Amino acid sequence: QVQLVESGGGLVQAGGSLRLSCAASGRAFSNYAIGWFRQAPGKEREFVATFSWIGGKPYYADSVKGRFTISRDNGKNTLYLQMNSLKPEDTAVYYCAARRSKVVTTASGYDYWGQGTQVTVSS
Repeated sequence: QVQLVESGGGLVQAGGSLRLSCAASGRAFSNYAIGWFRQAPGKEREFVATFSWIGGKPYYADSVKGRFTISRDNGKNTLYLQMNSLKPEDTAVYYCAARRSKVVTTASGYDYWGQGTQVTVSS
């Protein structure tokens, strides 16, 4: 069973940075796509960033391009999201997600989800 556990959220001022982590366990993830989504109060869950665990091109939402970077540490089975130049509109619960197949950017395409970590950006 795939387990995803996020950490690293918190409160930060606009313009600041945070790094989220997602510890993945339960499978060999070499043929998985894994990524980040977020959900703000009253809004639908939206795509942030994703890529194939074995490497290749990362995909980003337009709203975070140039500010967020997705990466992984194979040895630690951990996914990261480095978030720079944070804005109040980035405030949301951030979720790590995985699927066994090619990369997609829709939340409905992912089978496994973490519990989420809150990110709050103050103005």
